[in-house]
Amino acid sequence: MNKKIITISILALSALMLNGCSTVKPWERDLLAKPQMALDSDPLKTAFDDHIYFSKEASSGGRGFDGGGCGCN
Repeated sequence: MNKKIITISILALSALMLNGCSTVKPWERDLLAKPQMALDSDPLKTAFDDHIYFSKEASSGGRGFDGGGCGCN
């Protein structure tokens, strides 16, 4: 009986904690739209790094391009 109450309490507390993280408030959207919050803050640098990597390693970085070796494509 005591174990059941503890389990239910833990599940309820977990549900309350996860519920607070589910939505973005309208006044927080401007902060999330900043360039610093992007997964790729500098896409040009990432493209150059990927090109250099697949040219040297003769493999792609999982971004959908192929080629390799000399880098001449």
